[in-house]
Amino acid sequence: MPLRGRPAALLPLCLLCLQAALPLRGHRGRYAGDKVIRVVPESERETQILRAAFNRLKVDLWQPSSPFHIVEGMVTDVRVPQNTSRSLLPYLQQANIQYTILISDLQKAIENQTGLRSYRNRRSLSGYNYEVYHSLEEIQGWMHHLNKTHSDLVHMFSVGTSYEGRPLFVLKLGKRSRPYKKAVWIDCGIHAREWIGPAFCQWFVKEALQTYQTDPAMRKMLTQLYFYIMPVFNVDGYHFSWTNDRFWRKTRSKNTRFPCHGVDANRNWKVKWCDEGASFHPCDDTYCGPFPESEPEVKAVAHFLRKHRKQIKAYLSFHAYAQMLLYPYSYKYATIPNFSCVESAAYNAVNALQSAYGIRYRYGPASSTLYVSSGSSMDWAYKNGIPYAFAFELRDTGHFGFLLPETLIKPTCTETMLAVKNITLHLLKKCH
Repeated sequence: MPLRGRPAALLPLCLLCLQAALPLRGHRGRYAGDKVIRVVPESERETQILRAAFNRLKVDLWQPSSPFHIVEGMVTDVRVPQNTSRSLLPYLQQANIQYTILISDLQKAIENQTGLRSYRNRRSLSGYNYEVYHSLEEIQGWMHHLNKTHSDLVHMFSVGTSYEGRPLFVLKLGKRSRPYKKAVWIDCGIHAREWIGPAFCQWFVKEALQTYQTDPAMRKMLTQLYFYIMPVFNVDGYHFSWTNDRFWRKTRSKNTRFPCHGVDANRNWKVKWCDEGASFHPCDDTYCGPFPESEPEVKAVAHFLRKHRKQIKAYLSFHAYAQMLLYPYSYKYATIPNFSCVESAAYNAVNALQSAYGIRYRYGPASSTLYVSSGSSMDWAYKNGIPYAFAFELRDTGHFGFLLPETLIKPTCTETMLAVKNITLHLLKKCH
C-alpha cells in the first residue's frame, strides 16, 4: 500500500540524521530487514528531495542507476538497509512523498530465490538445468563441456583475462559452412547482479544446439552467420555477487586513492566517456573509471570487436530490469542514420516477444526511452561500425527486480529468443 505522511518540517536537519543512520558496508550479503521501496516523484520539489536524500545516503539505487537520473514521474526503486529504513521511511512520510514497499525483507527474498536446490542439482552437466541460476564456475564448466561435445558447431576461446585473472571466455557458435560469414555478438552479465542475463545467454546456446536440426529459421541463422556469445562479461563482479554481495554491480578493480572497488563496465567505453549519466567518483555505481577502457574486461572485448568489426553486423547486450529494447543513441538525443532499419527491427522484435506471453516491452533510443548515459557498450559498438546495436532490459518491471525468480527464467528466455531470432533474420534481409 502506498504511504503518505505529514507536511514537511525541518527536512535538512532530518537528512543529516539519516546520514548518521547508514550501516557500514561490507556486510557480506546479509540483508535481513532490508527493504526495496518504489518512489515516483510527482513534482520538482519531490525530485530534488529524493536526489538530495539518495545522494547523501549513497543508497543502492536499483532503478534508475544514479540519483542524477531521477526526474518528475520517473519510477525509482531503491534498496534501503534496515537501519536506514527506520529513518528514511518516516522522512519520506514527513516530506509527504508517497512510496510503495516492493520487497519487505530482502534476505528472505534472496533465500527464496537460491536456497531451495542442492549444489549437486545445479552442477550436473549431463542434465544441465537451464531453469536455475548458475555460478561462474558452473557456467564455465558448461562451456568447456559444450566445446568438447558439440565441436561441429561450438568453439570456445578467451578474449583476455579479468582484473582478478579470470579468463574471459566466448563461445563461437555456427556451422563452418564457408570461410567468411557475417556475425552477431551477444554479451550478458556486464552488470554483475543482473543474473537473468547470463541465464539467457546459456538458454540461447541451448536452443541453437537443440533446434538446429528441426527449426529452419535456426538452421538458416547458424548456416549463414556466426554468433559470438559471452555468457558472463563481468566475471569478477558476477563471482562476487555469488560469494559476497548479491547486489554488486561493477567490476572488482581496485582504486589507489579510494577504498571503493570497481567500475561500471557500461560507462567505461570510449564514446563520450564520463559525460552525462556517468560519475567520476569511484564509490558511485556509475563510476566511469580513471580512463576509457581502464577495465581489462572492457579493453579485451573492445579489442576483439574492433578486430572483427567488418564481420560483426549486430551487437546485442542483455541487462535487467525494465522490459525494454533500446538502441542508440544513449549519450545524446539524436536520430541514428539507419533509424528506419533499426526501428523496424526493434518494432518487429518486441511484437514477436509479446506473442509468447503477452509481455510488453517499450522500445526506442536509449536516451529518450530510458535515460541519457555516456560510455556505453551499445553506443561504442554502433560508433565503431556495427549497424545493429541493441541493449535488452529483460524482465521484470520491479516487482522482483534483480531477484527474478527461477520459475520465470523459462518464460523470460523463451520470449526473448523470439525477439533475438527476429532481429537476426531481419539482419539477413539486408535492410540498409
